[in-house]
Amino acid sequence: MKTLTVPGTAAETYPVFIGRLEDALSAASVPRRRPLACISEPKVWGLHGERLAAALDLDPHLIAEGEAGKTWQELQSAIAFLAARNHQRSDPVIAFGGGAVGDLTGLAAALYRRGVPVIQVPTTLLAQVDSSVGGKTAIDAEGQKNIVGAFHPPASVVIDPALLATLDPRQFRAGLAETIKYGLIGNRELYDWLVAGGARRLADLDPDAATHAIATGISMKADLVEGDLEDRSGRRALLNLGHSFGHAIEAIAGLGKVLHGEAVAIGMVLAARFSAQQGHLDSATARQIGDDLAAMGLPTRLSDAGLEGRGADLLDPMRHDKKNEEGRLSLILLRDIGKAFFARDIEEEALSAFLSGL
Repeated sequence: MKTLTVPGTAAETYPVFIGRLEDALSAASVPRRRPLACISEPKVWGLHGERLAAALDLDPHLIAEGEAGKTWQELQSAIAFLAARNHQRSDPVIAFGGGAVGDLTGLAAALYRRGVPVIQVPTTLLAQVDSSVGGKTAIDAEGQKNIVGAFHPPASVVIDPALLATLDPRQFRAGLAETIKYGLIGNRELYDWLVAGGARRLADLDPDAATHAIATGISMKADLVEGDLEDRSGRRALLNLGHSFGHAIEAIAGLGKVLHGEAVAIGMVLAARFSAQQGHLDSATARQIGDDLAAMGLPTRLSDAGLEGRGADLLDPMRHDKKNEEGRLSLILLRDIGKAFFARDIEEEALSAFLSGL
């Protein structure tokens, strides 16, 4: 089993355990005073709930699958569940599922009684390599992705790559996009490894490949989060490569119609192309990125999301991106594979012309 340490609030840290579920839960020293509140969704619970319940005494609450679970109604139902069982402030809540379950559970845990511990047990590649760590929690509202949320780092994260065996190919590819992101923003070696066959080994559930990819992503995230938990200095913002475009794609397509990782894959290709147009990135490298992602089975064009010819429509939601300040557009762009940077004061006219040409 592999153990990593991630920065939390102030000087605190929390552990991430990567290994067999039962062993990782034991290492995490999960309290067993009484049945633990566990928030999951029907598909995950049907596939893996029995195994988790054999390791822990659980009181489960199921929410809707995917983005449909990240609503005011589901947040209210989760908090009502905690209140009805008189959940105590010292007792953890188990988040058992993909990124949406982790986001919703983390926010409910942040709000209930002004904060109770949450233990993330992610079951998708996207959640295992990225969203289960870092402390961001949120729901969607007003047609915008993750507009309501809080920073609430987990008490611990328990990752069993074997849970990915039941992941459907589309969900796997969504998680692969977030894995590739780490290579693009700061780890050329990881990117080249994925292109050269690492992505295929991941798809084949090679345990060593899965542990390598997940641990590398989490280690990079831990480094970027340190000192910038609330995403204010710009250091952590590098993790949003492709997300400004991606969130706009999700909003225009309709939240839940395009998977988050699919939108991010297209967004990273668009970020590379815009970087080249602005003179930051060699155009041949931008084309290579698009070709590499396509070769790994990822969507790379707006048409892949059913948005052919609608590039101009992305501008308005991109104006509402959380990285923007005082009306100034900001994007994460590339100088090379493995070299991302935070570009502030993007000229809206230039971005509008780029989007209109898609």
